[in-house]
Amino acid sequence: MLTSKQRAFLRGMANAEEPILHIGKGEISPAMIKQADDALTARELLKGKTLENCAITSREAAETIASQVNAEVVQVIGRVFVIYRRNPKEPKIRLPR
Repeated sequence: MLTSKQRAFLRGMANAEEPILHIGKGEISPAMIKQADDALTARELLKGKTLENCAITSREAAETIASQVNAEVVQVIGRVFVIYRRNPKEPKIRLPR
């Protein structure tokens, strides 16, 4: 579970990033879950976006992906969401206490 300080830290880091996961009318597929899982393993922080023709909300998309890849939703603003999962072998992001 992330604290509010940790969430604020991660939000600041994600602010400069571009969304790498785009969800359209095809919605969330197993391939998209795999892509999110691989990205979280490599980066620990994932920024995604739901397109206008998406049938689900950004909150629903973020929570679905986070639950399937064992991650936490950091932030959802409009159509953009941020997900975090610590890499147990090689952590790249050092969170504040």
